[in-house]
Amino acid sequence: MKLLTRSQSNEKSPSADSLLFKSLLSEGKKEEALKLSDDILAQSRLLDQRDFETEAWIRMERALLGEMENNDLGQELRWCVDRLASVSPGSPLHGVSLLNLAAWHRNQGEHMMSLVTLSDISSDRGHPSDIIGLSRLESGRILASIGDLEPAMRHLWIAMRRLSSVEMPAESVVCAIEWLDIALDEIAEDSPMMDERIVDAKPRDSPGMTTVPSNPDDIRECVELILSLALVDVSGTQRDDLGLVLDASEAIHEPKWKSEIEKRSHEIQDSRLLEALQS
Repeated sequence: MKLLTRSQSNEKSPSADSLLFKSLLSEGKKEEALKLSDDILAQSRLLDQRDFETEAWIRMERALLGEMENNDLGQELRWCVDRLASVSPGSPLHGVSLLNLAAWHRNQGEHMMSLVTLSDISSDRGHPSDIIGLSRLESGRILASIGDLEPAMRHLWIAMRRLSSVEMPAESVVCAIEWLDIALDEIAEDSPMMDERIVDAKPRDSPGMTTVPSNPDDIRECVELILSLALVDVSGTQRDDLGLVLDASEAIHEPKWKSEIEKRSHEIQDSRLLEALQS
């Protein structure tokens, strides 16, 4: 679940207490943060200057910090979503509240409810690209986990594009890796490009078990994005990202990617990757 301080969530000037609360969270001082949150919450509820947005924000933070029974967590997160939908629809904080509620549903094994909650995040409702990108990433993961791969790939692709557009390179590469992991299972030269599939997509009554072959050009785009970050540092004992690139290199006969990784073999620590390079 996502923790978001109010100073990150809207354009209002944060109070000194809000800034201190954020600082305490970043330093891992949970008990001190919770104590301060009592004061912020009480201040937000003053009748002459009731601040519903701050109240929802603090209640969400407290819920995520474990300041209530787990049985009540979902109900509290739903209250925060409904209140923010009323006072600040489409705001980053509203979007984060939806992400948190969706994560709670997923943790409860309620995948469909999680997908429905994530679908409430959209540009039509005014949510920013970073929140939309994160919601599509989560949707793609859920759909992939239940075997509904065609829409999973669409969601992951949208997430990659959205997160790239707001300069979140690490997150966009994560999307590319998860998309590529699915895409390499079936490839066809004449398969529609992802952008076409997204434009032509139509609403469905319910999820199913669908797959569509990936186009090699989309694979090329994803691999180039992955390598733009992965080659900055090739160390680490588990480099599944580079392993996927090697798989892609073989699958669509692009030897240059393998060559680029081979040039850095003296820096590679993943024994599986070294073995694959030697094969």
